[in-house]
Amino acid sequence: MNSVDKHNLEIMKTAKGYNLWVFSKLKPYLGSQILDVGAGIGSFTGMLPRGKSTAIDIDKFYIQKLQKKFGTNAGFGDIEKGKYFFGNKKFDTIICLNVLEHIKDDRLALKNICKLLKGNGKFIATVPAHKWAYGTMDKYLDHFRRYEKNELIKKCKAAKLEPIIVRRLNFFGLMGWFVNGKLLRRDIIHKVQLTIFEKLVLALVSFEKIIEPPLGLSLFLVAQKK
Repeated sequence: MNSVDKHNLEIMKTAKGYNLWVFSKLKPYLGSQILDVGAGIGSFTGMLPRGKSTAIDIDKFYIQKLQKKFGTNAGFGDIEKGKYFFGNKKFDTIICLNVLEHIKDDRLALKNICKLLKGNGKFIATVPAHKWAYGTMDKYLDHFRRYEKNELIKKCKAAKLEPIIVRRLNFFGLMGWFVNGKLLRRDIIHKVQLTIFEKLVLALVSFEKIIEPPLGLSLFLVAQKK
């Protein structure tokens, strides 16, 4: 990952309210053997049950950070090339949070995810939503794409992953992303803006519990191996 990725990951680490909200979405679907793909600095890995989770990344900088936190349960893993430090181990849950957009051949990555899942295992992901929202922040974060709902569903089904939930998340976040990335053409997330956003999280949770927003910064996916 580049320096912009690293800056934004460090900034997002401080968004504790938002991170807990996202984790609350995926927690009901977690099994007992979990793989965190593209774990980065381990913001979400640290919320997973100890001893039940494995974390992988392709970046040496992040691998070192992960190994300091999680020891032998963390190491190299390239989901696109199908190469992992843990060999032939299988999992009942794979999470992939804001990772697929960084992978050039996401179709191949999804097929490899399916291979790593046990029968009826679950794949949980978040990806950036709406192609029209692609802007400078996506470019500087090395995003190959943003996703539409139908596109994500189609790609999952082609990889033998049957979508159970595909839902838009974070209406307010999309507004900020659009202003920063399309109108102001910025490259990084600013801490002041994130602090303001954190104060809106409770309102965000209340609103999106009642109804799925018509637009969202992300798509939240839960799919099951066929």
